[in-house]
Amino acid sequence: MTRPRIAILGRFTESASALRYRGLVSSRALLEYVWAAGGDPMTLLPGSDPDALDWAARLRGFEGVLLPGGGDVRPTRYGKGDDDPSLYDMDEMQDESDITLARYCLDRGVPMLAVCRGLHVLNIVRGGTLIVDMPENHRHHVHEVALSDDAGPLGITGGSVTASCYHHQAIDRVGDGLTVVGTSGDGVVEAVVADTKAWTVGVQWHPEDTYAQDAQQRELMGALVLAAGRN
Repeated sequence: MTRPRIAILGRFTESASALRYRGLVSSRALLEYVWAAGGDPMTLLPGSDPDALDWAARLRGFEGVLLPGGGDVRPTRYGKGDDDPSLYDMDEMQDESDITLARYCLDRGVPMLAVCRGLHVLNIVRGGTLIVDMPENHRHHVHEVALSDDAGPLGITGGSVTASCYHHQAIDRVGDGLTVVGTSGDGVVEAVVADTKAWTVGVQWHPEDTYAQDAQQRELMGALVLAAGRN
């Protein structure tokens, strides 16, 4: 069986204990999550030069995209100030790579799953905003997410899902063409579906945390892999 190739935009890290230099990572859990669902993951290097942002060229041979979690998007990207002390790991090149990749996928009909920071990027690209720092952060937080009748594209069986979360930001104003299909008990937007050419879903939680024990998380990635296989 040929596995659909899933591009994951890598995240820079300052850790240099093994490599001596600043690293580029996709978490092992995320890569194994894609593989377990039948996809073939590959990490792409973020960049800011024209070749790096030429997604038409760089995504040749890929059938889907996973936009992963990471640090904060600079708030000036959505019309707010960037002086809040809670902000961390902001990187202009990472923002530019993520935003242009998400926009390309939306415009060209490339199936995409956006996770945590990825959801924030998707919302910003569609003109939405973020809560810069939630009154009560959801770090190391596990809770139930209620799914609406419009949540079918997630591929998740049942009316709710147990979500493993790690974030201090969340969607504020929902972007154009995004339908909220999952919310937590405290009102946080946890899942959206985009009105676009191809399967496009964003979730606030980290499905890679619990996929090995939770069939619903495997169903979510399976929906991306299925859409990618049809692309």
